[in-house]
Amino acid sequence: MDAAVGYSSGFLGQTLDLPVTGQVTRRLDYTHFTVLLDPRRRLAAATAVNIDGELLVDVARGDDWHLDDRVPAAEQAGAELYARNDLDRGHLVRRRDPVWGDEAERANADTFVYTNAAPQAAAFNQSKELWSGLEDFVLENAETFDRRLSVFTGPVFADDDPLYRGVRIPRLFWKIAAWSNADGLAASGYVLDQRPQLDDIDLATAMALAVGEPPPLGPFRTFQAPIGDIAELTGLDIDALVAADVHDEQTSWLLLTQRSSIRL
Repeated sequence: MDAAVGYSSGFLGQTLDLPVTGQVTRRLDYTHFTVLLDPRRRLAAATAVNIDGELLVDVARGDDWHLDDRVPAAEQAGAELYARNDLDRGHLVRRRDPVWGDEAERANADTFVYTNAAPQAAAFNQSKELWSGLEDFVLENAETFDRRLSVFTGPVFADDDPLYRGVRIPRLFWKIAAWSNADGLAASGYVLDQRPQLDDIDLATAMALAVGEPPPLGPFRTFQAPIGDIAELTGLDIDALVAADVHDEQTSWLLLTQRSSIRL
């Protein structure tokens, strides 16, 4: 794979660096986005994408999932994880997000690399009330207002995540959208849960809730969460995003029962 520009920290007109994981990761740059791959978990610890709402382009989807040849295959969760089960290859960087400008075709193809995939229960990945619904809202906001956004996404890794085919399946995911406004940097955070959907898939590993876990999220529900809580859950250094949280007065997790409840 040829070198790609990747995520730009100055895209919003002020510096917003990639999350710092505190773990060994492989930085992999693609067209308009970057993946921080955790080779131990064989999944991305975090992703970051620049979205230019004014330059978004419609490109045919395709489905050419492939390994990244810059990384040993043993460090990536490939096709074997998703075969003959109800797990979807869920895009972490959503397919349409980096598809803008003259590089739109390449950006579209880049999103189908396995380092940008995470195992998600089909009901979770495809639900308009969960992952897909939130992603639609964020992208439509950028497109409608010709807004530039930087979006960070990843799983919440836990040591007791259920083990399946040699990969521990994340139960929670997070997403943070950031943009510039008159006051500087602004950001909003979300946590999504696939525990109820995973219960319907035979992973051969019990998923008991541990003491001290975040509030149990019911099926087909999403929470808007303080970005400080996301930092605590993930162990990521995202201080700039915590400081930019436009909902910093919010101390609890806000249940989002419909799209109209989502706030940026």
